[in-house]
Amino acid sequence: MESTPNRPAPAPAPPCTLVIFGATGDMTGRLLMPALYNLARVGALDPAFRVIGIGRRELDDAAFRDGLTASMDDVVASRGAAAPQFDPQAWQWLMQRASYLAGDFKDGQTYGSLDKRLAGAQGGVIFYLSTDPDFFLPIARQLHDAGMFKQSSGRWRRLVVEKPFGRDLASARELNRQLAKAVNESQIFRIDHFLGKETVQNILVSRFANSVFENSWNRLFIDHVQITAAEALGLERRSSFYEQTGALRDMVPNHLFQLLAMVAMEPPNAFEADAVRTEKEKLLEAIRLQTPAEALIHSVRGQYRAGTVGGKAMRGYLEEEGVAPDSRTETYVALKLCIDNWRWAGVPFYLRTGKALARRQTQIVIAFKDAGHALFCEAEHCKPPANTLVLQIQPDEGLFFHMQAKVPGSKLGTAPVSMDFRYRDHFPPSHSSGYETLIYDCMVGDATLFQRAADIELGWKAVQPFQQAWAEGGDIHPYRAGSQGPAAADDLLARDGRAWLSLE
Repeated sequence: MESTPNRPAPAPAPPCTLVIFGATGDMTGRLLMPALYNLARVGALDPAFRVIGIGRRELDDAAFRDGLTASMDDVVASRGAAAPQFDPQAWQWLMQRASYLAGDFKDGQTYGSLDKRLAGAQGGVIFYLSTDPDFFLPIARQLHDAGMFKQSSGRWRRLVVEKPFGRDLASARELNRQLAKAVNESQIFRIDHFLGKETVQNILVSRFANSVFENSWNRLFIDHVQITAAEALGLERRSSFYEQTGALRDMVPNHLFQLLAMVAMEPPNAFEADAVRTEKEKLLEAIRLQTPAEALIHSVRGQYRAGTVGGKAMRGYLEEEGVAPDSRTETYVALKLCIDNWRWAGVPFYLRTGKALARRQTQIVIAFKDAGHALFCEAEHCKPPANTLVLQIQPDEGLFFHMQAKVPGSKLGTAPVSMDFRYRDHFPPSHSSGYETLIYDCMVGDATLFQRAADIELGWKAVQPFQQAWAEGGDIHPYRAGSQGPAAADDLLARDGRAWLSLE
């Protein structure tokens, strides 16, 4: 969130205290504090704003701040010369408002100490769970038992929960049920940082503000849709997490389904939280539930082997530290889904995500139907390729429309050309992570970009057949690190006469 000549700085959020559980973890230093710094830099935080970090390590306030400053130095260094100049005054302003509380998340004394810290705080309180999921319920229960979710005029309380939200449908339902005993649903903000990215939010603007797109955004004109979230990185020392999670749990029912909902939902009555979230929920509910046998046919699991990514050698997944030599954890997944409503009947949606691929790429491809006639067959000996619209989320954020144009000359010939919109060509570069928007929205009480309990459960419900099918069998296809993924994923589309847009 940055102030530019085209986008004025947001109004300061109301006074509040942000309590971060798990404050000594990597996420706080790498993502949350830089986001707060960006908000402070543009004047989006109230002078009464405070941060209280809670962790099990024994630190005083000075040591906590020193650790945050070291992390911020690393973040600034990684941004390169194109980044806005670092503002030491904004950082110092934030550090003066940061303090630390050492304590056990399951110990009631920790919450008694926290309650005393909050006694003189102005405004509301956000409790941010940046912890292992095993602590979500214990923390929520302790906060409830200490009476810390109680609200009064101007003194609101909100709970931010990071993913993963459950491991399957049953665990997600149980987590929702137990959280509902501790805190009101309206106070829960389930966060997905993908939804904080400008280019993700631009999906709705691209669709609904441009009649040339929305009028053809349906089964009559669209052949199929591809959603890709590819990573070039491997495990990055996260084997303990990834071995228990895998590509499906890590990415599909949250990140990819949120992109699916944004690109396929019906127009909301207004860009307000309830209206937008209701339409997203309807879309997720319309995903056709497959039998395990169908799910096995319409999915591919892969696992990377040794290869080269970005000119650097990468060892295979089974050689990664902490990975079992016979592990069947997937590092790649591709799915074929159908949506049973009027707009999308008969239009397949292909989703893929994976690690150690050719490049980092998150994009949505809208593949339109071909022209449907043979006007160019004599000249080209075949039909020209159909149009595609690429919504590029990251990197090189933008919107690209691929079409055909005549090749200059006396003979009739066509060639593919592209009409491109790149954010960097029209707006100053942004170095936000997406957390700026989400944290600010939580402070002002705007839940539009956060998920309801029903959204979470519908996502798990749609992937449950794939989980069941894979538990009962199915192959894991190897693929070389630095490649496009397993050949079986190409076959998944080739059976339908289609092909993935290349990651190159």
